[in-house]
Amino acid sequence: MDATTRFFEEIDRREYEPRLAKTAGTMRVDLQEGPHTMHWFLRIDHGRISVSRENQEADTVIGTSPGLFEDIAAGREHGIAAVLRGDMTVAGDPRLFVQVERTFPGNPDARGPRRKFGQEVR
Repeated sequence: MDATTRFFEEIDRREYEPRLAKTAGTMRVDLQEGPHTMHWFLRIDHGRISVSRENQEADTVIGTSPGLFEDIAAGREHGIAAVLRGDMTVAGDPRLFVQVERTFPGNPDARGPRRKFGQEVR
């Protein structure tokens, strides 16, 4: 199973995400590759989340390639950085994307703070 599918299935399985307790709305992720588009639809109601594969209107619509979203879902890429580079689009309410982006995994190779109590960490 790919990281994208795991990411969405894990969110759906949890049913509640405390980091989204103050968030409500719908978001559709459109993964476009050539003439084909795969959809993931999230309905968020103050932390309660349901995920489907529906192609319906949403408050926020994210558009990107399956490869880039795979990297985001695996923690190898940062969603907001991809938007700022123009590799991913956000239509509708960008605040919802910023909130949901917090649920993406972090970089598995990331290290803690560069300095710890005034000393360089090696």
